[in-house]
Amino acid sequence: MTRPKNPLLVELPLLVWLVLVWGALWGDFGAGNLVFGLLLALLVTWVLYLPPVQLSGRFNPLQFVLFAATFVWQVAKASVEVMLVAILVGPRARNAVIGVPLRTRSDLLITATGHTMSLIPGSLVVEVDRSTATLYFHALNIRTPEEAEAFRRAVRRIEAAWIRIMGTREELAALRAERRRGGAAGEQERGTAAIGSPVTAQQQIVGARREGAPPAGGPPEEERP
Repeated sequence: MTRPKNPLLVELPLLVWLVLVWGALWGDFGAGNLVFGLLLALLVTWVLYLPPVQLSGRFNPLQFVLFAATFVWQVAKASVEVMLVAILVGPRARNAVIGVPLRTRSDLLITATGHTMSLIPGSLVVEVDRSTATLYFHALNIRTPEEAEAFRRAVRRIEAAWIRIMGTREELAALRAERRRGGAAGEQERGTAAIGSPVTAQQQIVGARREGAPPAGGPPEEERP
């Protein structure tokens, strides 16, 4: 059984991306390795029985550059913040599995959103419900329903960034309409693909102290009668 195929020009960006990922994984961008990567990309996209990757036909390079710049900064920032949580909160950290329903039904955008969140330290995708476009994350030190909701808003901001970069025109129009209505998921703060880290060390450390955690580096306080 073969699957329906997209035209070559539609799948060309995906093929180029797969070849670049292959070269990056091996650390070898020589002609021979890239040709072999191209053969594997063709095998994956044309031969295996997989759902066709539906592309929107639009790509905004300016939004992508803005996204890439803020993504690199947020990865570095979140790395420091996770380190602070590990040192100052330590084993008192309470993690949670959080489901986040997305707007899009595009496999490509769902995958991009999940990978972006997983690459920013502090969370990891543990399951994907493709039928409802819901991502489930293991998130660092989520203590309250309010913190869980803040995490969902962060995920949906990243989804919104990918929609601005390469979502369909219908998804982009719906996102703009949502923003005009006040942005139920918090997108009213950003009309661009700039993203923010879902982890804030200050929030996590303050949350731990509210529950009676001892000061950093100090022994636990003795219970008083």
